[in-house]
This record gives sequence, C-alpha cells and structure tokens, in this order.
Amino acid sequence: MSKSINGFQFKQFMIHQDQTAMKVSTDACILGAYTSLENTTKVLDIGTGTGLIALMLAQRSEAKISAVELDEKAYQQAVENVQNSIFKEQITVFHQSIQDFAENNKDLSFELIVSNPPFFQNHLKSVQENRNKALHTDTLSFEDLLASVMALLSTEGRFVVLLPAYESTVLENLALQKGLYPNKKLLIRHRDGSKILRIITTFGFAEQETIQEDLLIRKLDESYTTQFATLLKEYYLIF
Repeated sequence: MSKSINGFQFKQFMIHQDQTAMKVSTDACILGAYTSLENTTKVLDIGTGTGLIALMLAQRSEAKISAVELDEKAYQQAVENVQNSIFKEQITVFHQSIQDFAENNKDLSFELIVSNPPFFQNHLKSVQENRNKALHTDTLSFEDLLASVMALLSTEGRFVVLLPAYESTVLENLALQKGLYPNKKLLIRHRDGSKILRIITTFGFAEQETIQEDLLIRKLDESYTTQFATLLKEYYLIF
C-alpha cells in the first residue's frame, strides 16, 4: 500500500477515497488479509465503504462477492474502485441497507459474510452525516446486523467481523443468544504490551472451542513485525 493524493495504491488495485467518510485503515487491511476464503464461492461484504475488503478478498479467490453499502457517496466510490480494478467481474456493489438486502434476497446464502460495521453507540457525533452512518449504530444496530447474518449465512458458513474490544464482547453476547458461536479470535495490538485495538471474530453455527491468536503490528522500534509483514505482503507495496 502506498498513499498518494489520489488514494491508496495496493499491489493489484487502487483505492480512491475522496468521497467517503471512512478512509483506508490498517485494521481494515488486516481484516481483508486475515479472513479465510477456504471453501468459499459466495461472499457478502456488509458496509463495503470504498470497496477495500471486497477487493482484497477478490484478489485471493475466484469467489463472487456481493458488497452492500448504504451511503450514496461511499457506494459511488466503491463502484468506481471496483470498475477500475481487474476484479470487476467478481464484485457487485449494492446501494441499500443490509436489512433491505436480506429482506429482498431470502433465497441467497453465503459461505462467508464479512463486516467492519459501525460500532459507536453513545459517543459524540460528527457534523458529517455520512461519517455518522459509517461510525455509529443508528442505521445498523448489532441486532439488525446479526439478524441479517442469520438470514443470509449458509449452514457451514462463517461470519467474520472487526470491532473494538468492548463492542466485540457486546456483539458476541448477542450472537450467542442467537446460536452463533465464536470459533476464532484475532486480538490486534499496536505493539507488545499495548491495549487491544481491535478484535476480529469468526463466528459459525457450530459450537466449538475458540481459537485465540494475537497480532502485533509494530516492534518496539516502530518497524513492522514479521507477522504483520507476512500477512500483508500480497497487498502492501512496501513488502
């Protein structure tokens, strides 16, 4: 990945982000690189934003990807990024809420559903309405998110979600009530000894022991860890 005035250049695609409230972030890149695509032919990306996650998953698979985005400007940006990529035949971007998408596509099922959803519930809001949609749960509560996942996930499918630590616990408790179980967790920290920045949880319908892993982004000297570099080497230009 290389940042320029036009956006972010990855090894196989470019992300423009001038029209979107939420920009390319390291944790979103980790989500796209970490998510397993084993036995996956159909993928759903909930809240695709710039289309980053969808494009990262397309690069590593031949799966057909449905990317849903509610915000008009973000939707247009995702369409632009997808259409300018070599993966445009794999990805379809939908301009609607995931609630409406689930309601209108009851016959669909996906082996993989991935999401970097809005998570702020009681925080101060921005004057930018599109940033509020991207960050706050007003337009997508955890309950609605899980209801949509339950309706669209195949029996053997996986739901992979990125959240801060507290919100991750809230979502997990709700998921357990609905019969979705955490199979894997990736705890992301900036460096050794620092607080957990984000947690990526992989859910499934089968109850099993949760495998927990840790990812450190940087060493004490602020250089990238080997673990991080290995994970992102297929995407970042610097590796």
